[in-house]
Amino acid sequence: MNTAELLKKVRQIEITTGRLVSETFAGQYQSVFKGRGIEFSEVREYVPGDDVRSIDWNVTARANKPFIKQYVEERELTLMILCDISASQSFGSGAKPKSEAAAELAAMFAFSALKNSDKSGLLLFSDKPELYIPPRKGRNHSLRIIRELLAYTPKSRGTDVAMALRTANSVMKRRGIIILISDFNAPDYSREARLTARRHDLIPVVITDSFERALPEAGALLVSEPLEGGPAFTADLSSPAFRSEYAAAAAARRRGLETLLRSAGADWIDIDPALPVHGPVVKFFRQRRRTFRLL
Repeated sequence: MNTAELLKKVRQIEITTGRLVSETFAGQYQSVFKGRGIEFSEVREYVPGDDVRSIDWNVTARANKPFIKQYVEERELTLMILCDISASQSFGSGAKPKSEAAAELAAMFAFSALKNSDKSGLLLFSDKPELYIPPRKGRNHSLRIIRELLAYTPKSRGTDVAMALRTANSVMKRRGIIILISDFNAPDYSREARLTARRHDLIPVVITDSFERALPEAGALLVSEPLEGGPAFTADLSSPAFRSEYAAAAAARRRGLETLLRSAGADWIDIDPALPVHGPVVKFFRQRRRTFRLL
């Protein structure tokens, strides 16, 4: 897209996402993502009913009357968005490709972080690190994240989730939030997923087009340039046996993905790019908040 179209699309995503964040998502984000702990704020004079365990005995001795320590939550967090920009992300059987859904998702998280005074950063990856934007605050920074997601041209076509997780762990020295957006069609990354989920709050966002789950009935289809390499092949969509075999293979891949993510201890979000992306995200955080209340 040209510059004018890009700016229009960025603005459109900002307006739509900003309204959703203000009305719904920012509160969900804050209730689920807690700060790293509490830090000392100030002392004040003791009043009846205060917890005596909070008395600051040094200040009390100097002032000759009781004072207590007050603390505030150390709220600031770092949110890192890892976004798959391999060739398969350009696919979309509906109104928009997976890459555009990823940009909308990244905007939701980046603006929620901004509204809660958290930093956000971005790592675009294929089968190598493509672009890294260090975590910062500010509206212009969040808009840059969206702009890069929409406009960046990948240098490679493959996918390496394990590499992306290793890269994120190397740049994030303190515990933070990692939003991993991908279709997860990649070589084994189970070890990196487990290590990352122990160090950070890892939330995979699985973007799956409906055609990747099941094929519609149609005629023969020549796939002359598979999205991420490999030989050309002909898919006979008129064959029930072929469609059944395809759906079974897709279901098996899905079961493998769910097993891997569960073994890593990571909760995930499922996204269909043909549908509004905010619904599954809000539903996910409501479920997660209920789970936290039960712990």
